[in-house]
Amino acid sequence: MTNSAPDSLVIAVAQLNPIVGDIAGNLALARQARAEAASKGADLVLFTELFIAGYPPEDLVIKPAFASACERAVEELAAETADGGPGVIIGTPVRRRSGLHNSIMVLDGGKIVAERHKIDLPNYGEFDEKRVFVAGPDIPGPVNFRGVRIGLPICEDVWGEHGVCETLAESGAEILLVANGSPYHRGKLDVRHQIVLKQVIETGLPILYANMVGGQDELVFDGASFALNADHTLALQMPEFESGCELTRWERGDDGWRCVPGSVVSTPETEEADYRACMLGLRDYVNKNGFKNVVLGLSGGLDSAICAALAVDALGAERVRCVMMPYRYTSDESLKDAQDCANALGVRYDIVPIFAPVDGFMSALADTFEGTDEGITEENLQSRARGTILMAISNKFGSMVVTTGNKSEMSVGYATLYGDMNGGFNPIKDLYKMQVYALSRWRNENLPAGALGGGGIVIPQNIIDKPPSAELRPGQTDQDSLPPYPVLDEILECLVEGEMSVDDIVARGHDRDLVHRIEHLLYIAEYKRRQAAPGVKITKKNFGRDRRYPITNKFRDRT
Repeated sequence: MTNSAPDSLVIAVAQLNPIVGDIAGNLALARQARAEAASKGADLVLFTELFIAGYPPEDLVIKPAFASACERAVEELAAETADGGPGVIIGTPVRRRSGLHNSIMVLDGGKIVAERHKIDLPNYGEFDEKRVFVAGPDIPGPVNFRGVRIGLPICEDVWGEHGVCETLAESGAEILLVANGSPYHRGKLDVRHQIVLKQVIETGLPILYANMVGGQDELVFDGASFALNADHTLALQMPEFESGCELTRWERGDDGWRCVPGSVVSTPETEEADYRACMLGLRDYVNKNGFKNVVLGLSGGLDSAICAALAVDALGAERVRCVMMPYRYTSDESLKDAQDCANALGVRYDIVPIFAPVDGFMSALADTFEGTDEGITEENLQSRARGTILMAISNKFGSMVVTTGNKSEMSVGYATLYGDMNGGFNPIKDLYKMQVYALSRWRNENLPAGALGGGGIVIPQNIIDKPPSAELRPGQTDQDSLPPYPVLDEILECLVEGEMSVDDIVARGHDRDLVHRIEHLLYIAEYKRRQAAPGVKITKKNFGRDRRYPITNKFRDRT
């Protein structure tokens, strides 16, 4: 390590997909990226937040053996920098006398030359870092890396109001390199750009923002790393939802450091971004958890059709099995639509009728139900028979069941526990019904980057056009008991994402009694949502990580 001031610096941005808990695998990924960066002449490789551990590690990081293993891995990597190749900036948990920290380690010349601890621990929405980490005791100054004074804020340190970036600038930082674990939600990239631009304006320094990519349970990290110069120009924009190691070239001038304009890719619009987030989330959940393939019920309806398309795009048609499970209320139209969808996607398609199991349940319960009218209980037996069949296929062949309920249904409880809610993962869990329509139309017109499926119409137009129905009784449609989906979705977005009062929602033109009814359905369905499979976060407030309401809850907004 030298203290002479260079006039140029080459920094590789490692936008990669680590796996939580796979310390050896993540270390190997870091080694590979460093070797690639070295072959291209990099001086420094910037990795992302908690890269060695994977992000977010949640309570796993509390386990002393885990944190110790992460530190040993960093020490191994540090020793390898004695080869004269690029230095490394990498995220890892570290335990110090002050507690367990979310930290950045600077490796060069065969050793750990500096460490910095995260100051602003986020504790909102999907973040719960104050539960497991201790904030850095103070805001440290910049690190001298080969004669360049580098400030190292960590993710939320750039977003929060602790003045981390300003303090680094005041203490002599010349460049800010930010390691991030920033998950996707709709519109998040624009928000990131605005946050970083604000810091550039306040500090007068260029910022290189490195973000991880990949799915981790409900969260999807979209990458999209970028660099902003002090004159507010965008010098680098890496792709969303793709791994890569990109070189940035920095030059020192009379007015400080500047990133030489490099690759600036266009980023996807809303429907494409949402679709690719769902696709990546499903792919990583299946692959990282070791499933060979997936199975799902293909009903001839829209939700199962788009889930089948997502599964094929994420995994390939050879890893997807679809099962139609007809009963006496299943229409010929649905049978044809399901067959057409399976053919368009090129998946294995089985038909397993449920007449015998449903009739068997009805016969077994005949004495118990004597004197009662048929209703929802009997309808739910159909759904539960289908769920049992899918789980049996899962058990027999090791396939993960993909469950297919959308956010509109899950909000108001229009789903059957131990029936259509059975499954390991739900790629559309955080998409309202109208968003499902929008993504289905988009997919029929586009083949997303990285998709393993084919182009053209993969969701038959009739599935999109026909009225949605669970087909649990003759002539049933969703709108028999729910308002039209455009109305329902707007009310739900106001209640869930907006946390708006009934009065405010009514002021937007909605019927008061209807709003009260939807609010009531939303609250009483909480017990179902607690038992639902995880699914990709797309909105600012998904069920589970972001919105944590009590199951037992008597509050209703009647002001």
